[in-house]
Amino acid sequence: AAGVHEDAPGDKRLVGYVVLGEDVEWEPEVLREALARKLPEHMVPPALMKLEALPLTPSGKLARSKLPAPDVESLRGAAPFVAPRDALEVQLAEAFAAVLKLPRVSVTDSFFSIGGHSLLATQLVARIRALLKAEVPLRTLFEAPSVAALAKRIEADVRLKPGNAPQSMLARARARFRSSNEQGDTEEEMLSFAQQRLWFLDQYRPGSPLYNIPAALRLKGALDVQALERAFTELVRRHQSLRTVFQSREGKPVQVISRGEPLRMRLPLQDLASLPESEKEAEALRLVWAEARRPFDLTRGPLLRTGLVRLDVNEHLLLVTMHHIIADAWSIAVLIREVVTLYEAYSVGRHSPLSELGLQYVDYAVQQREWLQGDVLERQLSWWKQQLEGAPSLLELPTDHPRALDARNPGAVIKVEFSRELTRALVSLCQREGATLFMGLLAGLQALLSRYSGQEDICVGAPIAGRQQMETEELIGFFVNTLVLRTKLKGDPTFRELLGRVRETTLGAYSHQDVPFEKLVEVLQPERQPGHTPFFQVAMVLLNTPPMELATPGLSFESVDVDSGTAKFDFTLMLRETPTGLTGTLEYRTDLYEPASAERLVAHLQRLLEGAVANPLHRLSELPLVSEADRRLVLEAWNPSATGPRWEVCAHELVEAQAGRTPEAVAVVFEGEELTYAQLEKRANQLAWHLGGAG
Repeated sequence: AAGVHEDAPGDKRLVGYVVLGEDVEWEPEVLREALARKLPEHMVPPALMKLEALPLTPSGKLARSKLPAPDVESLRGAAPFVAPRDALEVQLAEAFAAVLKLPRVSVTDSFFSIGGHSLLATQLVARIRALLKAEVPLRTLFEAPSVAALAKRIEADVRLKPGNAPQSMLARARARFRSSNEQGDTEEEMLSFAQQRLWFLDQYRPGSPLYNIPAALRLKGALDVQALERAFTELVRRHQSLRTVFQSREGKPVQVISRGEPLRMRLPLQDLASLPESEKEAEALRLVWAEARRPFDLTRGPLLRTGLVRLDVNEHLLLVTMHHIIADAWSIAVLIREVVTLYEAYSVGRHSPLSELGLQYVDYAVQQREWLQGDVLERQLSWWKQQLEGAPSLLELPTDHPRALDARNPGAVIKVEFSRELTRALVSLCQREGATLFMGLLAGLQALLSRYSGQEDICVGAPIAGRQQMETEELIGFFVNTLVLRTKLKGDPTFRELLGRVRETTLGAYSHQDVPFEKLVEVLQPERQPGHTPFFQVAMVLLNTPPMELATPGLSFESVDVDSGTAKFDFTLMLRETPTGLTGTLEYRTDLYEPASAERLVAHLQRLLEGAVANPLHRLSELPLVSEADRRLVLEAWNPSATGPRWEVCAHELVEAQAGRTPEAVAVVFEGEELTYAQLEKRANQLAWHLGGAG
């Protein structure tokens, strides 16, 4: 029998339940190998549990709800548990267990086989750095993913002298900052590299909503508005970034942080309770959209806005908007978690249960400026210079509309869903190749972009959390960095070969992630194209953080999707792994693409990934983009062989007219190469002039 066991909300595992016959030995590995010969790989249970008998219903059917929860050893599989054998292995095993939220791990368990992924790997490296004062590159964890193997590597070549770890530098930066700012109502300090870039962009285009970070929560139950206002007031007191504005001193930007106790936060209320039910939700979503697009003034602030929309006596929408210069997506999770915790305490008359923060975002900004210079910066930059040398200045994707020189980046989103079967098959393939799910998705996306553009050198942007010190995990601030992931697809490799190339590129970028994207642009000075972002025009995000399901007694908090109406890049694919598969959105620029083009890209990516996991040894040119049903539709339904009436318009006139309407749309595809209508029209005219001259 098989069952799906849920260890934690959203964390489901396939478990096989086995009843042995008489005189049959319990050999789980032999059984697993036998199942692998008969079942698709993603259907082979990673955990097997022996039972004396299967639970049955009165009618004799299997009672799946009564199948027992597997113990830790069953979930680990059949490998024997090996306890830590020395002090170093004890510390590493505790770090593994803490990050993976497991009671214990064997020193032979692979981090990635028992629930690890790229984001958790980054957190593990940060924890090891703090505990052992050892700098462990992320690549090392991929190459030595067990406690035993990692301990050997640390002992051999990655132990640092005390005081040289970035954590110590962060502490020194904090002490320096505190000693230099002891007087006055405000503190002034330098910006981080990422903040400085956003400040310059705001100078160029003030009031743009492009860098707003909106969020909305649906609150169901009896709401204590005063307790919620107290929670936000305490949040602002705790996090200096929420008390920060940005001003100019002699032409240079500075962070100006208010020292005093913040004024009590108020939640402006918009009451829609009296509206008819048919209008209420639409008006609420309009208010959410309008709030998400309302600009900020960086010089005056505040850069956090909150508000309430009342739908009924026991239903509200909580609106939260921050400017990206003080926050990132991780910060939203920190904010919501802390507000819910504080609200729960204040609503029953208790004090805040949250401990004081040891560091603030400005400490990180100082540390980044002081540490990332000289030899440290040059070593990392030299890798990026080599990695991005000769990279294409732009990705030549066909667009539905001409690209404006001064675009305002209007955007929209469509939903993306990849099935559980496809997700499991892709995860399985990636695990066999020593890669992560993110790497598999990136390989598929880059293969698709290569097919679309006809280019064999593809760069994709990948935001990364950028919180490499444990202390930063609890801060609200702008830590996220964007990595430029460049993969060369020359030689029409197999998908397996491409996955290997993507793995090497990604691990190298992770190992050099300290260099801010803004510094790369400043130092490498890529060729700038009007209307294009430097280095890449397509980004991909895989959200590994579990979705929050928060509630307090009498009140539930449910996240609401918010569309800001903008798009930073041509396309941004944002996915999250769930029990039902991969779900998320594709954000696209509406001044360049029609909704149908965005939907087509998602459909093609899904079909390509399905082909890749089914036949990873197929070359990229052999991977399908359209389904058989779509192929029949195009070849048969849309292309009947019967002779129709003669058209009075010549073919070249039709092409010329289409080139005028959609010059960037794909007109011809042959053996992996594409021509847009504009290119086809140009070549046709050149040929016509040549033939005319020859005549």
